[in-house]
Amino acid sequence: MSQFTWRRRTGDGTDTLDLPLQRRSQSAEAVNELKFTLHQRLIEELDPAKLQGLEPERAREAVEAAARTLIGQEMPGVVGAIREELVSAVADEVLGLGPIETLVKDAAVSEIMVNDADQVFYEKEGRLYLSSVRFRDHSHIMRIVERIVAPLGRRVDESSPMVDARLPDGSRVNVIIPPVAPKSPTITIRKFRADKMTIEDLIATGTLTRDVAEFFRACVQVRLNTIISGGTGTGKTTILNALSSFIPDTERIITIEDPTELRLQQGHVVSLEARPPSLEGTGEITQRDLVRNALRMRPDRIIVGEVRGSEAFDMMQAMNTGHEGSLGTVHSNSPRDALARIENMILMAGLDLPMRAIREQITSAVHVMIQIARLAEIGDDLVPVTLQVPHGDVYLG
Repeated sequence: MSQFTWRRRTGDGTDTLDLPLQRRSQSAEAVNELKFTLHQRLIEELDPAKLQGLEPERAREAVEAAARTLIGQEMPGVVGAIREELVSAVADEVLGLGPIETLVKDAAVSEIMVNDADQVFYEKEGRLYLSSVRFRDHSHIMRIVERIVAPLGRRVDESSPMVDARLPDGSRVNVIIPPVAPKSPTITIRKFRADKMTIEDLIATGTLTRDVAEFFRACVQVRLNTIISGGTGTGKTTILNALSSFIPDTERIITIEDPTELRLQQGHVVSLEARPPSLEGTGEITQRDLVRNALRMRPDRIIVGEVRGSEAFDMMQAMNTGHEGSLGTVHSNSPRDALARIENMILMAGLDLPMRAIREQITSAVHVMIQIARLAEIGDDLVPVTLQVPHGDVYLG
């Protein structure tokens, strides 16, 4: 039973119940119960067709107005901050991502991890925190999952329990549900800054020194092929986006990503994005398909957001055939490991090439490798600039 006692007003303005809300001891469970009940009432009374025809701001205004009306009718004792919290939370349930909507909107939060209904973590400034937000149950989590994947024409169920998706703002979403995740449906959201960090921002935060930044500028402007290597969440895409600012506006740039993350400021940019297969298992467009197609689009430079498969072979080919100054990133813990990974990814292309030929191709194609690491105790992405030049069978640091 909720700690809140609802009072319904009659036509003459009197209360059917005369039990006020308890004072400041309302529990989070009681507030969540009110949110759920109010949400159910709104679903019954709102016309979804009318909401779909409205701009997002107007739709939210309509939902908030309806919520305030219902609260006034059904919960007249709910006032002040509690009332506004309910109104905002219900609007998030109807139009947004429910309990995690506030975390999604928080610009300081870089990642959101839903492990269970009562376990929601978030990352801020490189550190993980347990959030106070809660889902009602696993069905509540699945309702939010459906809201994420449905507009993209994707599905997630027992036959297809894993899915990658993207929010309207470009944030990456990974969902995995039972039976693969036996305990609970799990959501992981990697957010991206609306305002990408520039080289000056990276210098100001201590990620780069001025001398290193100038060296990077020279590498880009003299068209050296560059691979940025680092672990998950170290800021490879951030560095790649910052380096791309050194590319002259007079050049035609083709970007290839899965999903789209880069936000280049130049005027002549064509962005390509890989596509997963449809529900019928057809229509897949891989990054390798896009790299090969990009070679026919008269690019001055090709930027691959993350080289992760057989497209490595075509990327090396492009770097060796007149597309100098191309950029890309690779997941790896060291430059040596990055070169080994590129070798393995070229082998994934199914070509019967001897290892020496593959290494010679990498040697000719890759001029500079930048290794990025994170100092866990600080939480900032740092660049201990490790520049390695592959040479034959030996990698010289």
